[in-house]
Amino acid sequence: MADSFSRCITFTLAQEGGFSDNAADPGNWTGGQVGCGALRGTNFGISAAAYPALDIANLTQADAEAIYRRDYWSAVNADAILWLQQASGAPADGVLGSETQAALAKGDPVQLAREALARRLEFSSHLSTWSNFGLGWTRRVLCLAGLIAEEVSS
Repeated sequence: MADSFSRCITFTLAQEGGFSDNAADPGNWTGGQVGCGALRGTNFGISAAAYPALDIANLTQADAEAIYRRDYWSAVNADAILWLQQASGAPADGVLGSETQAALAKGDPVQLAREALARRLEFSSHLSTWSNFGLGWTRRVLCLAGLIAEEVSS
């Protein structure tokens, strides 16, 4: 599992980049909306909206990795589970239970991953910030799809 986390965090940090305080990004504001709260930015993909008390500008990579491990890797993201459930035909309840695991085990892992990524992209395309950030989100999804293809071919 540690090897998987290392590969995933390397990918994530490469995609998320460093510090940004783009005022048009609601994630950069401590209130989660443009103009709401303080403009503290995003660093390594860690946003002021999600962590309003954090000193985002001075966040270290080690701190970001610890946050990703604690808050995202160790805790299952319900959206990702829903997308995988929808891709596998399991009931979409956001719970990674035995029924979901059985449905996932029956499916082709590459097809399930691609379908989950397509659902992520479809979800993102309906966000109000799509016009500003959709191209970057699309690039990330395409990059993930490329990593899946590499993994299968190796």
